[in-house]
Amino acid sequence: MMRRLILASVFVLGACAPGAPANWVRGGAMLDVPRARWVVGTAVVDVFPDGRVTLNETEELTVDRGGRVYDPNNDPVALLEPGGKLVGPGDKLLGNVGILHASQGDEPHAWLSVMPTGEVVRYEDDGGRSSLGVWIGCNQTYLQHQTCTLVSHLLTPRIVAQSRNANTLMPNGLGYGPGGYMPGMGFGLPYR
Repeated sequence: MMRRLILASVFVLGACAPGAPANWVRGGAMLDVPRARWVVGTAVVDVFPDGRVTLNETEELTVDRGGRVYDPNNDPVALLEPGGKLVGPGDKLLGNVGILHASQGDEPHAWLSVMPTGEVVRYEDDGGRSSLGVWIGCNQTYLQHQTCTLVSHLLTPRIVAQSRNANTLMPNGLGYGPGGYMPGMGFGLPYR
C-alpha cells in the first residue's frame, strides 16, 4: 500500500513539473560561447568553448549556441529567445538579456550590466550601483558578450547569496583584488 502511495505521488508531482520552454527543440538566440572568466571577489566563473560553465571549478550550467541553458543533469534551465526574452521551464519569464544589460522578470529597467570593459555592474533598488567583478574574454564579438551577460544574469543571485554567507564579495572594498589593482589584475588564479 505504501509503495503505491509513493508511486502515485511521484507520478502526480512529475506530471505537475514544468516542461522545457516551448521553443526548446528549435532553439533561440544565436550565441557565441567564448573562453572567458569572471572574477567576483573569491568566486571564479569560467566559461569554456564547449559551453560548460563552472563556479569555483564546480559545473553549474551548459550554454549552447542555440540560446539553450542546461543544468549538470541536462535538464532545461532557460532559453534565450532571439528578441532577448529569457524563459525558463514552463515558459516562466526569467527576464530579458541583451548584449550589455539584463532585467529580471518583466521589469523595464536593467538590474545588471556587463560593460564593454568587462566590469559587471549591479543596480540596486535605491538607484545605487555596485561592482560585481570583471569578465575577461567576452569582448571579441557581440554574441560572446551576450553569452557573458546571460551567464551573469543567471549566476549573480547564487554568487551574491554565497558571498553574503561567507561575507567575501568585496574582500578589499573595491572587488578588484589586492591593493586596488585595475580590473583583471592581481588575481593569483591562472587563466586557462
